Amino acid sequence: MSSRTPRTPRTLLTALAALTLLSTAPAVPALAAPAPRPAAAAAWDTDRAGAAYAANPAAVTASGSENAGLAAGAAFDGNGSTRWSSDFADDAWIRVDLGSTIRVDRVVLDWEAAYGKKYVLEVSKNGTDWTPFYTETDGTGGTVTAHTYPQEATGRYVRMRGVQRATPYGYSLYSFRVYGGEPAPASTTRTNLALHHPAYANYYQHAGNSPAFVTDGGLPANLKDDATRWSSDWNADRWVAVDLGATSTIDTVDLYWEAAYAVDYELQVSDDNRTWRTVYRPSASEVAARRANVKSPAEATGVHDSIRLPQPAQGRYVRMLGKERRSFYNPAPATAQFGYSLYEFQVWGTGGSASAAYPPLPGEQQGTYQTTFFDDFTGAGLDRSKWRVVRTGTEMGPVNGEAQAYVDSPDTVRTENGNLVLRAKHCKGCTQAGGGTYDFTSGRIDTHTRFDFTYGRVSARMKLPVGDGFWPAFWLLGSDVDHPSVSWPSSGETDIMENVGYADWTSSALHGPGYSADGNIGARQTYPNGGRADQWHTYAVEWTPTAMRFYVDDRLVQETTRNKLESTRGQWVFGHDQYVILNLALGGAYPAGWNKVTSPYWGLPQSSVDRIAGGGVQAEVDWVRVEQKR
Repeated sequence: MSSRTPRTPRTLLTALAALTLLSTAPAVPALAAPAPRPAAAAAWDTDRAGAAYAANPAAVTASGSENAGLAAGAAFDGNGSTRWSSDFADDAWIRVDLGSTIRVDRVVLDWEAAYGKKYVLEVSKNGTDWTPFYTETDGTGGTVTAHTYPQEATGRYVRMRGVQRATPYGYSLYSFRVYGGEPAPASTTRTNLALHHPAYANYYQHAGNSPAFVTDGGLPANLKDDATRWSSDWNADRWVAVDLGATSTIDTVDLYWEAAYAVDYELQVSDDNRTWRTVYRPSASEVAARRANVKSPAEATGVHDSIRLPQPAQGRYVRMLGKERRSFYNPAPATAQFGYSLYEFQVWGTGGSASAAYPPLPGEQQGTYQTTFFDDFTGAGLDRSKWRVVRTGTEMGPVNGEAQAYVDSPDTVRTENGNLVLRAKHCKGCTQAGGGTYDFTSGRIDTHTRFDFTYGRVSARMKLPVGDGFWPAFWLLGSDVDHPSVSWPSSGETDIMENVGYADWTSSALHGPGYSADGNIGARQTYPNGGRADQWHTYAVEWTPTAMRFYVDDRLVQETTRNKLESTRGQWVFGHDQYVILNLALGGAYPAGWNKVTSPYWGLPQSSVDRIAGGGVQAEVDWVRVEQKR
């Protein structure tokens, strides 16, 4: 699977190191005595499906089984060597009655070799009316963890409904585990009103660290182990909030932090989830003490903040708004700051309501596609009312270890014979840009500030250069990428087409929090019937509120739904403006990952340097079109 490294000045290695350290950093002795915790009907890490089966084997049913030795209960008995195998039918199903209504946080399926190619996970309150929360269209078996966030998945029954088998045999599951808990009901006595209630955040690292985990009741007693938690990305301006379901009277908030805690923050309440009132902030001396606690990730531990409000506050929503992150000594003399990491967010008081629910996610757009942007490059020069020419050292910095500087010159960006031409040039030490010296120049244009848009069908007809280390791309980037509180990959990136010099294939990919750089969600396509990258082809993406679908010559080559992305990888960050980019890069991380070239330039061998010097290495674009539903 191909990858795309960041094209913004953000340092990728720092970000990846931060993720590793944050995930493994031990959690600090508590700064305050813990508030009492209520007894729970089931521990936060209880497999509710297994517990229901142990209490009542009749809680598990299925459409059928291959034989008596492979009955439905074997998927819930806690024995990893036993399994359920369905009868040989695509529409086979298996379900469990949990015995009470819970908010389902996640379902874990352990497939045997006979797995589901297509299937749906569903929840029901009555065993009759079912709501899907995870849809698999291209299953590969193994262990699948389907997180429900940010969907509403509350019910008593959970079902796996088969749609298409991957083998001629039935569906076969070693285990079917369900995690979650009963939402805190309305209460006239003081209780933790946040337990198993909806939680939200502006950003989170990946699906396994979503905000849903701050209300699941789970935290390690030593505030040190890697238990369920919310982790933000690496910015100070991050928040996590809880919906109590109804206006409540709040007297205490308990925050159980992992090592990456907030040095300074505000506790806020709201009636409508829009207008916030600050009810607590640490004193200057408290902030100073927390700021002074600088330790290496190996030594750092978490803290427990038990905040008794000066006076009870009224509100339905409660939010922790981060202002400053903890620093880590890593290594001398530099400091590093990661995201915020919170095990549990408890809100004590009276009021609330178990009816709190996540809002519905956006559905498909109505209307028909109409062209809202088009350029066929037939003018005498580039139409600068539509395009911005990007320059290294001005609009962007050096990225990805690429060898070229982007310049605004007819040598690198021109229209010719009705096509856009992005041409590479070589001149040893001839170009100064952004404080660096470059041996190559090339072209990059985008529609930023000319045409930024949300959702649509984006396509271009292109002919690409073939040769090791030539890296043409046609892609979209989130318009907020340069905002200091967003940056990459939280901005989102949509790679419609990338080629790193191979004649027979191109790639597509999505980048966002939890799925960026080498961990992107991507696919390679090979041209059918001997097609080549240096022939004319049309590359496209259909970007909707629910999915990204990538095409080459109208042939679907990758489909990624919002549902599957958020259930298994991370946050969908494609609900806001992006802009179109066309560029021709030379060498760098992605080509080097394939051709393994390190000299004379990273990812760019001497043979390719000679071809550039000889002239004619260029990417050509016949036209670009954006269609949107109106």
